[in-house]
Amino acid sequence: MWRVGLDEAGRGPCLGPLVVGLCAVPINDVALLVEAGVKDSKDLSIKKRRELVDWYKQQMDSREWKYVVNICSPQRIDAALSKDGLNILEVDLFAECLNSLSQQLSENVSILADACDVNPQRFTDRIIARIRNWPWQQSEMDSIHKADSIDPVVGMSSIFAKVTRDEMIEEISQQVGFSVGSGYPSDPNTQKILGQLVTSPLPHSELRWSWATIKNKWMEKYETPPPIRNESINVQKTLF
Repeated sequence: MWRVGLDEAGRGPCLGPLVVGLCAVPINDVALLVEAGVKDSKDLSIKKRRELVDWYKQQMDSREWKYVVNICSPQRIDAALSKDGLNILEVDLFAECLNSLSQQLSENVSILADACDVNPQRFTDRIIARIRNWPWQQSEMDSIHKADSIDPVVGMSSIFAKVTRDEMIEEISQQVGFSVGSGYPSDPNTQKILGQLVTSPLPHSELRWSWATIKNKWMEKYETPPPIRNESINVQKTLF
């Protein structure tokens, strides 16, 4: 029996990607995650999160552990918000992670997702409607709120998602030549630099143009409606 967990990082920021992480381990190995100190990524330091990612990858050499990181660009986020909305986008991202492993794990799988919908059952139903060849033999899926603080496999998924997003935020800072903070609208460091990224004729590509924070900043500078994004959808998955 396999235990699979899924979680996301970066739903709320106005800058940078939304990242979904998936971890899969044999159910008898779940206790090893607990012993290593795996928990909700928000309860761990940056250093500890990175150490756990390195530790997990080292175990993959001798065990059958797997993980997937699904990176959703600001372009795709903006496109989704102009159509079906953020909840459906996250359903698609979670389903894409599961489908990327469907040839390796298609039976005896217990899946738990951190629900990104106020209605966890609706979230589950929407995901399984998108999973290839579901129902898998002797398999089940459930979604609950705060699963990352309850289940260590979901916790490990949250760590992969958070570490990946943090690395990409660091890359954006290096690209623009200054720190962009965390990317959250509530972060004073992010607020301080937004004016440098909201530039005519188009805002920076790593901004979520559809976010109210970005629209308001544009209006402050130019007193005209901001441009509407019209770019191709960008999907990036890392599978191990």
